[in-house]
Amino acid sequence: MITLQRENLDTLLNVLQEHGYRNVGPTVRDGAIVLDQIRSSADLPIGLMEQQDGGSSTLTRRDDKAFFGFTVSGQSWKQFLFPSRECLFTATKNGKGWSSSNKHVDDRPHAFVGVRPCELAAIQIQDRVFLSGESKDTAYQSRRKGIFIVAVNCSFPGNNCFCASLDTGPRATIGYDIVLTEIIESGRYYFTAESASEIGAKVLEEVPHETASATDREHVDRAMTQSVEQMGKSLQLEGLQQLFIASREHPSWDDVAKRCLACANCTMVCPTCFCSTVEDITDLSGDHAERWRRWDSCFSLDFARVAGGNFRSSVRSRYRQWITHKFSSWVDQFGMPGCVGCGRCITWCPVGIDITEHAATLRNGAGLEQSESKN
Repeated sequence: MITLQRENLDTLLNVLQEHGYRNVGPTVRDGAIVLDQIRSSADLPIGLMEQQDGGSSTLTRRDDKAFFGFTVSGQSWKQFLFPSRECLFTATKNGKGWSSSNKHVDDRPHAFVGVRPCELAAIQIQDRVFLSGESKDTAYQSRRKGIFIVAVNCSFPGNNCFCASLDTGPRATIGYDIVLTEIIESGRYYFTAESASEIGAKVLEEVPHETASATDREHVDRAMTQSVEQMGKSLQLEGLQQLFIASREHPSWDDVAKRCLACANCTMVCPTCFCSTVEDITDLSGDHAERWRRWDSCFSLDFARVAGGNFRSSVRSRYRQWITHKFSSWVDQFGMPGCVGCGRCITWCPVGIDITEHAATLRNGAGLEQSESKN
């Protein structure tokens, strides 16, 4: 472990650019924290945080000048690896036949700066979805291979965070090239840093640094302990997969369905959801056609429409499909839950539906143990 002075964050960003990476990180636009290209540390949301509750998120000012003093925003890194809309190929009429071409994938090397541990876990899950098995998503694979990840341990969890329950945070353990911890002690601002890859170690060698002391390590450990204690939500993972299987007819599904708008916000902000649909379009002349893939959602009424009708016509069935997939059938598919505890689905649900509270209701209704949620 080493330490970097606050001003050397810009040096790190410059070194990444010199290695050919396009730096992408959190910045402020239209009154919200979004992910976009950053050229220096001045582009980061310095001294800002998002106050999040069920169904609300407000950008507010902190009492300090932390670079990463906010919780996760409504955007996730998924949008850079699995874009919300992309052209798969084009076809153009050529005499009596057709010529086709695959659209170019933007596979420029990117450095993701400020990736939280829960989002590292989400990227690992998406890797499992798109890159495992016999059929690999070549567009995702092409983008993924050029990614350098600068993670940031989460010292400032939000009211809806529960990553500690899923062991996906607040400390990063895998999936990064460099991990930073922002330390604010007695008016002093600095970072600790560790590398987990050969290129990560090479980049850090080019940034002025010092060897971390025992006190620096204690600061990191204390920050991570406090982060766990400050999380607003929790989820009891033990037996959860079986709980959802056993609770298919629990009356709470009807209670949630009465509130749910089936707006699909939860799936759009989720960093792991991967449902998509394919659309073919043509121009007015009929000489040019394109095939596009775009994000879809199991909350969409048309998502379950087949030749014989719709097998999930009710909001109740669509909500149950989503959350049961996350915590039960996802485990059967990929060997892990499809949730990382980021809390986005709670924050950006217009009516504040809380999956940790619903899991607690199911557990109590099944005669199992105590509430999942602290709130």
